[in-house]
Amino acid sequence: MEMASTTTSQWLFSISTLDATPSACSLVKEFYDRARGVEFLFRLGSSLALPTSAMCTAATWFHRFYMRYSMEDFHRQDVAASCIFLATKTEECGRKLRDVARVYQAKVHNADISHIAADSKEVDQCLSAILLTEEVLLEALCFDFVVESPHAELLDLFESCGTDSEVQEYAWSLAHDSYRTPACILYPPKVIASACFILAQRIVDGPNSPSLDARISASAPSTSLPTPPSNKPPSPDASRAAIDHYNLDEDDLSLISEALSLLLEFYSAQDQVTYPYLSPIIVVPAPTHRTQRKTLFVAQSVLNSLIDGVSQMPPNQDGLGRTPSSSHGGRTPSTQTQNECRV
Repeated sequence: MEMASTTTSQWLFSISTLDATPSACSLVKEFYDRARGVEFLFRLGSSLALPTSAMCTAATWFHRFYMRYSMEDFHRQDVAASCIFLATKTEECGRKLRDVARVYQAKVHNADISHIAADSKEVDQCLSAILLTEEVLLEALCFDFVVESPHAELLDLFESCGTDSEVQEYAWSLAHDSYRTPACILYPPKVIASACFILAQRIVDGPNSPSLDARISASAPSTSLPTPPSNKPPSPDASRAAIDHYNLDEDDLSLISEALSLLLEFYSAQDQVTYPYLSPIIVVPAPTHRTQRKTLFVAQSVLNSLIDGVSQMPPNQDGLGRTPSSSHGGRTPSTQTQNECRV
């Protein structure tokens, strides 16, 4: 099975394009707020009992929206709610707009939804904001609703490579967290899935196993070693299962290295005291061979020092949460299962 090295899509951007987004804030502030927006989106979707596909589709639209409109003009929570509402329609898991607005208000006020009156003024205002933002969202998307998810690729890998449940659960969780980064607008789904799968293998195998560099090298390290005499055929290198499965070339491996570095940078910016379950991920060294780029994620303490008027910044109420549909807070994945507009 081969992966196309050159994916033509109006929705895949180069790393350098992130410097030219419409938002006026710094890159680290923008992607900190994007991560918070996607977390809010996941919380809405989970409370509405939406399927994984709908939440991932909505999260992808969220990132696409902010490549064309600024965060100063459209609040992340309004955009997140609009993406969720639109996804309930395109993914055929319809929810009433008023229900979406009620859940929105419950999350904002940290209240039980039973305490949010369906006919309240706040819900009506929220409902109107979602509809108005949806109009702009449709324009930003050019009515192109098609989204491919790395989760489908992961299910293919799980079935083909016969991996154990712990690797599957980590990979599934990593794929969810990738939406808190701009990975979905930088890399094709197979690249993201491969990066999540390879990182999951490294986490489960432990620090004495092959490094990420070895796992994504153009050729397996063992090929340069003398082959001991044996009557048995050589077994495939399990640490390179994704690379062998997709028959990746050097360009693909370079993209996977970038995606791995982005994921690990995101995790390293999280507070290990608040999120101790991230420790096995954070300690994994990033690949050494990767494209140089600007930093997108820093610890909140560093971010605070970069922002004027930090004393006025509200506390992070929608930061990194436990991802849906994973061992880090949900279910184990199952293997059963327009007009042209240019950027």
